[in-house]
Amino acid sequence: MILRLATELDIPALRELIATSARRLGVGHYTFEQTEGALMGAFGVDSQLIRDQTYYVIDDDGKIAAAGGWSFRATNFGGDAMGNPISERLDATTEPARIRAFFTHPEYARRGLARQLLERSEADARRQGYLRYQLTATLPGVPFYLAHGYRELDHQTFELPNGHKIGFVSMLKDEETVPL
Repeated sequence: MILRLATELDIPALRELIATSARRLGVGHYTFEQTEGALMGAFGVDSQLIRDQTYYVIDDDGKIAAAGGWSFRATNFGGDAMGNPISERLDATTEPARIRAFFTHPEYARRGLARQLLERSEADARRQGYLRYQLTATLPGVPFYLAHGYRELDHQTFELPNGHKIGFVSMLKDEETVPL
């Protein structure tokens, strides 16, 4: 398996990965209606991350097994369908980088792929001067991020296009808290 930068050619496969991951790995955390509503925008491809070259895939012989990345922009979550405008650049000296859009295909779950993506994202953000990382976690993702040094800031509710609401958890990791 190869960890590489995502390209615009990956977008159709990323859409499929995100839908499959959300529908299967979110069971027990979100209702069917919440998941389907989230796939209308809250969960989705953010092509700005691809253009910024901060979004990665793990490619298993042509199949995308997992994807995730980071951003130097202020947007916390959401895909192109949300109409996210290009947001302003964050100031690395005062603001945390954003960890964004982590999804793993269920066939590849619990194999360390998300960990590889997270480590790459944090390392690349650190090379750009960021010492803190912020994210908006899905409920199934919270234990993963807690295990990797993130702490919960608050719980949020997001209104979905289908009239339902979905819960997320805002989380933060400071470089000072990273074990050596």
